[in-house]
Amino acid sequence: MIIFLWSGIIMDRLDAMTTLLAVVETGSFSAAARKLRVPVTTVSRRVAELEAHLRTKLLQRTTRKVTLTDAGAPYVLACRKVLEQIGEAERMAAGEYQSPRGELTVTAPLVFGRMHLVPVMVEFMAQFVDVRLNCRFNDRVLDMQDERIDLAVRIGQLPDSSRRARRIGTIRRVVCASPDYLVRRGEPRTLAELETHECVGFHGFDPAGQWLFARPEGLAVVPIRSRIMFDAIESVIDAGIAGAGLIRVFCYHVRPALRSGLLREVLSDFAPASLPVHILHSHDDMVPHKVRAFIDFCVPRLQARLAP
Repeated sequence: MIIFLWSGIIMDRLDAMTTLLAVVETGSFSAAARKLRVPVTTVSRRVAELEAHLRTKLLQRTTRKVTLTDAGAPYVLACRKVLEQIGEAERMAAGEYQSPRGELTVTAPLVFGRMHLVPVMVEFMAQFVDVRLNCRFNDRVLDMQDERIDLAVRIGQLPDSSRRARRIGTIRRVVCASPDYLVRRGEPRTLAELETHECVGFHGFDPAGQWLFARPEGLAVVPIRSRIMFDAIESVIDAGIAGAGLIRVFCYHVRPALRSGLLREVLSDFAPASLPVHILHSHDDMVPHKVRAFIDFCVPRLQARLAP
């Protein structure tokens, strides 16, 4: 009976930790309740009981948001670590480290994911029927630890070299425009001529209104004139095809439009060095078999798709 009671206390504490993390990650009690599929009163009760047990306030609540107190911030980090360790133990017991099974959360830039990852993922799912894929395609770089992401495709130099990464290729940035625009305004032959051209800006690449180019003496930062900017790369491409001006995007963004003649590349002699593309995972110690299987399956296929 004592063992049963102690087990019940531990389970209640783990439920409370899970609830607290859900409130912090979603930003509100109601959103946490929807995520956990429990009543809001249950969320409030679990957090209140946890605060009463610890004899300290963990959350500061206002009508607009929920924030962590000074005591709550380190406690949430500890909770996350405890729950991750329990999850690892459960996955090991379930055989996840012996055979590919379970859920994989994968993030990648939006258009890259749609064009390159989706076809490869469909092949992967046909071969590994016990793996479920949760895809987070987003041009915003998601934090792998905070968002509990297993695998990520990253374009550019990796700021954290300690992560486990496999290189899958390189991509370059291109400047292009519609044939109609180039007929009307002329094709730029030098970087100085950019001053006379309309350019379509993208918040993800050009927040300062500048484009980077290569010169014999080194990299050149060239100011551009953008009368219109977008936060979605698809809108940038659509504007370029419609004749709004020059656009600067990754080559894979516009490969179909270049091949069909809807867009033409310009200033190719000034293109900066290609950027590396990696796929990396967030597991520091034991790597689940589903992660290894995904990497081993996807890397050669993505390398083939990114080959020049």
